[in-house]
Parts: sequence; structure tokens; C-alpha cells
Amino acid sequence: MRKFAKQPSRQNFIGGSDARIIMGKDEKALHRLWREKRGEAAALDLTGVLIVQLGLVTEDLNRRWYELNSGHRISDIQRHAIHRTIPWMAATLDGLVKETGAVFEAKFMLPWSFSEEGAAEKHMAQLQHNMLVAGTKKAVLSIINGGGKWVELSIEADPIYQTILIAAEKAFWRAVKTGETPALFDCEPPKPRIEAVRVVDMNASNSWAEFAALFCETREAHTDHERAKSELKGLMPEDAKEAMGHGIRAKRSKSGAVSFDLVEMGVGHASVQ
Repeated sequence: MRKFAKQPSRQNFIGGSDARIIMGKDEKALHRLWREKRGEAAALDLTGVLIVQLGLVTEDLNRRWYELNSGHRISDIQRHAIHRTIPWMAATLDGLVKETGAVFEAKFMLPWSFSEEGAAEKHMAQLQHNMLVAGTKKAVLSIINGGGKWVELSIEADPIYQTILIAAEKAFWRAVKTGETPALFDCEPPKPRIEAVRVVDMNASNSWAEFAALFCETREAHTDHERAKSELKGLMPEDAKEAMGHGIRAKRSKSGAVSFDLVEMGVGHASVQ
């Protein structure tokens, strides 16, 4: 069971949004965060940043939309959680999914060049951090897209990345306490293993229509082709390295795998013993 408390000053702990900076590639942002944690700089005023404010005002809608579409309920909304053994590692959770225990994270993202893989990679450090703090192995990333779409992504805990994340955060927190300037950790986020959760209508895609028609036209021929290869392999003598005839050459590799190619057979190759 994780501890919950009133939200303390962000200067006293490393949170999920901090993890994204610590594991990121922006050295200027890292140094500013370091100065904020040391009390040498005020926290950035984000009241005038539209995308941040859109995320805040759509958070309740995001949560209700997730509950409506998933059938799950969200608890522990905006609760401050502290890691079981690392007191400076904490998170203000968007919530926890009651039925699964997964960390719930609500985001608003613009539709320009949006991709599910890109969204998961962008928020991976925060999600892995929050999973560590909450003591769970699953996270749900619920995204409202500025193009009027909603996307749900299920992310699993990555033990290797989490080990590196803890090491990077420890190094950063040590720098906060000692005054030593922190350095970027330069760690690539893991490729997200995104669980497929949507059914998509592709009738509006011309490319899909083109290749769907080709798939239908060639399906029977493909089945016949695979059957022919299987039969030819069975006809090839077991001690034969190569077999040729009627425009086909079969080759047996050292491992025993048989491959085929097309050849122009001359008169001298009409019969192969």
C-alpha cells in the first residue's frame, strides 16, 4: 500500500513530469529544473501556455470519457503518492483504475503529426515513474486529440528502463543536494508495446481499397503457390543438394531448408538424376 498525503511543495520531491525532463534531451530544461528544486529559480508560470491549460480543463472530460468507453472507474484522483522506499520519489496521480490498479494518465495532444507510438514514447518516463511510485505494473494513457478523437493506450512496466530511471533520478537528486550541475542521462525510452484496443473503419482510404482488392485477387493463387512448394519439397530426394526441372530449381541449405527460384532450362538440363 502506498502512502497518500496532501500535496507538498514540488521543490521537495521528484515527480512524474520531472522524470520526463531528467530522462529527456533538453539540457537547458534540466538545468532550470535543478535550479527550481534548489530554490534558486521560481517554477515556470504555465497559466499563459494554451496547450497546458487545454490539458487541465479537459482532464475531467478525459476521465469521464475513459470511464464511459472502458467500463472502468477511476479512483485516487489528484492524490499525492510517495514511493514505498524512496521518500523523494513521488507523484500527483491523475488517478488509479479501480478494476486493474493501473496508473491513469490523462493527456491532451494536438493532432498535427500525432501517432500512438510517438505519444507513448513522449510520456514514457512519466508513466514508468508513476508506476514505480504507485507500485503497479500497468498504466493507461488516455488521450484526447485536438482533432476530436480519443485514444486509449495500455503501457506495461519496463524493469530495465525503470532501473535506469531510478539511477538517473538519484543522480539528479544528489546534484540538487550538493549543488553539482547535473548532466543529461541520454537514455532512449523503450519502444512502447502498445496493446491494440480499437476497431478502425478503413473504407475511406483509397490505398486500403487498392491493396484490399489485390489481396482478394491473389489469395487463391497464394494458397496454390504455398501448396506447390510443399509438394515439391516432398518430391525432392533427401540426398539431393539441388533439383531442377520444368523451369524450377530447388536448393537445400546446410540446415536442410529448401528454397526455390525460377530458371531458364536448356536442353541439357531437361533431365536431372
